[in-house]
Amino acid sequence: MQAVFEQRIRMPQLRSRVVDATEAAQWVKDGMTIGMSGFTRAGDAKAVPLAVAEKALHEKLKITLITGASLGGDIDKKLTEAGALSRRIPFQSDPVLRAAINRGEVMYVDHHLSETVEFLRASQLAPVDVAIIEAVAITEDGGIVPSTSVGNSASFAILASRVIVEINLSQSPELEGLHDIFIPGRRPHRSPIPICEVDDRVGTSMIPIPPEKIVAIVFTDKPDSPSNILPADEETAAIAGHLVTFFEREVRQGRLTRSLLPLQAGIGTIANAVLAGLADSPFQNLTMYSEVLQDSTFDLFDAGKLDFASGSSITLSPEKGREVFSNIGRYKDRLVLRPQEMSNHPEVIRRLGIIALNTALEADVYGNVNSTHLFGTHMMNGIGGSGDFARNAYLSIFATKSLAKNGAISSIVPMASHVDHNEHDVDILVTEVGLADLRGLAPREKAQTVVRNCVPEPYRQLLLDYLAEANRRGGHTPHLLEEALAWHIRYRETGSMLPDGLPELAAA
Repeated sequence: MQAVFEQRIRMPQLRSRVVDATEAAQWVKDGMTIGMSGFTRAGDAKAVPLAVAEKALHEKLKITLITGASLGGDIDKKLTEAGALSRRIPFQSDPVLRAAINRGEVMYVDHHLSETVEFLRASQLAPVDVAIIEAVAITEDGGIVPSTSVGNSASFAILASRVIVEINLSQSPELEGLHDIFIPGRRPHRSPIPICEVDDRVGTSMIPIPPEKIVAIVFTDKPDSPSNILPADEETAAIAGHLVTFFEREVRQGRLTRSLLPLQAGIGTIANAVLAGLADSPFQNLTMYSEVLQDSTFDLFDAGKLDFASGSSITLSPEKGREVFSNIGRYKDRLVLRPQEMSNHPEVIRRLGIIALNTALEADVYGNVNSTHLFGTHMMNGIGGSGDFARNAYLSIFATKSLAKNGAISSIVPMASHVDHNEHDVDILVTEVGLADLRGLAPREKAQTVVRNCVPEPYRQLLLDYLAEANRRGGHTPHLLEEALAWHIRYRETGSMLPDGLPELAAA
């Protein structure tokens, strides 16, 4: 054990700062802003946050919690149940926290993931008092070697007054060397970001901070929470098929090559299934410049299709996680993990020409996409990084299944009840029904293309009828304002978006 201790804390002066999670949690005080590692259930602190929740059960403790993205291990749940959260930034996916947000009990700030540390760096948010960062090791100079995510950890550690490090013994020491920590300069005189290829390494392999900022070190031995994505089904396979056909057409027309362009895929079942579908496609020598590297990333590596992948975290299913992390050396020279402001940076996305694939909750006939709010009011998870990519990608693709709740809900509606990505940022909309290429189309043309290609009956005819009447009234983007949200209202009142007389078609 002593050898492990010395391997994981290679700066001898810091070994005296090893404490248990309860003692480390005493550094967290009421009213503080806490920056915590973790990006989509990967690389999050495991022990100290739970100790903070326990502390909040016995004393007044309300914090602002900033992370990279969502946390695993019921951390958000426990902190919410303990009443410890006053404000949460910039992304979450926990049902208990989500309910508290929608009740107005926790103030939630839904950021583009590339922007949070920009706000911190410019003092547009309250400064980070304590950073809690998971690591695999501390170097001889006191640098922090992250685990399975970088997220915002580097900037939290650099900007915070104090740092607590959780060294996770379940995370392989072989992860060291996987990371590329590059922090841009301060505005307005920063230099260009020198990432010109997906596999460029432009920073350091650890987070450089003054070692005196590390006030506590806690050892843990708990793996990341696994991905909870569902396996591919007939509908997601159809979506993948439509996109492969589209890419083949782009190749024939000279707009893409057989290597496509660097790929980005949002987290979730649909995006993961679509990427996995490329394993059986004619494309090869693919690259990824994304946020979360999911099962499909490693499926493509194993299929010989993917040459290199850059991301901010690795989030895998239980089976795939055991396979990958027990053989991480097999992939290490083809992977890099960056801070999320680099994985999601508009400058780099625009330069590399990313093909971005993200998921919609709903879209309207003109291509406006709602990624976050159920029926316009209730927060689901957050915008995440989809906006960073959609605005700046070479191709911005949004995918969704056309129906939900056994056909009671249409994912394509007359007017989106909330808009995260407006029509100007959406190039392709695809469902299991088909694909709508919206490039170069005016709004009236977009509407016909979306409805005829992406919507099943009976909703297709209902939307065509809506558009016919709207077009008769006129306008550049014709709408019937008194009916634009009628489908949402009808679902709230009857449990189905379909009007009376069509219930037997709801599951069609």
